[in-house]
Amino acid sequence: MRDRLAGRVSDLDDGILGAFGSLLPEGDYLPLLLRVEPRLVTPGQEGDYFSTEELATWGPDQFWGLPEHPRTPYYRTFETVVDDAAHLYEFVVPMVPPLWNDRERVEEYVERMQGGAVPTAVAVSTLDLCRPAVSLNSTDEYEHWGLTHFLLDGHHKLEAAASAGRPVQLLSLLAVGESLSGPGDHHRLAALRSQPGLSRGVRPAR
Repeated sequence: MRDRLAGRVSDLDDGILGAFGSLLPEGDYLPLLLRVEPRLVTPGQEGDYFSTEELATWGPDQFWGLPEHPRTPYYRTFETVVDDAAHLYEFVVPMVPPLWNDRERVEEYVERMQGGAVPTAVAVSTLDLCRPAVSLNSTDEYEHWGLTHFLLDGHHKLEAAASAGRPVQLLSLLAVGESLSGPGDHHRLAALRSQPGLSRGVRPAR
């Protein structure tokens, strides 16, 4: 399995789906094969969703007066307009901090990617559609489509891709029953992910 995931997977491989599906709770999963170009984000620093886009819509925490804190570095990969009232944000969340990754393995993947390799990572994912329950007079009241991938395999690959500025393939197993969204939303994902992504820091026009 490690050898198969070291390179690009050309389709939704039954062997890979079966191997990782057996690790997950029983339920319905929608498999998606995605190409991502990750950038590593540290909470509270440049590019942090919770200090920018999330803050613009929901405002700071009502008790602490501060932005939400995810308590882990994470990767941002893609964002695009859904429609005039909604915006898709995509994240990849590691299950262990990137600081725990083996440096030699990361560098090995960097070298492979610089040579043209596109390895495959695997994640279980959710799609949550959220917007404020009441108007907060915020600067951005878009509905947020949060497509979040929790890594099952590929921690070294994602860090290497972010470091080298190279793409990686991601096999996403979307947990349908655990997502705050419906079947119609799930089936729109492939088309939305094929749209041109927004440049970093660009907001969709009203």
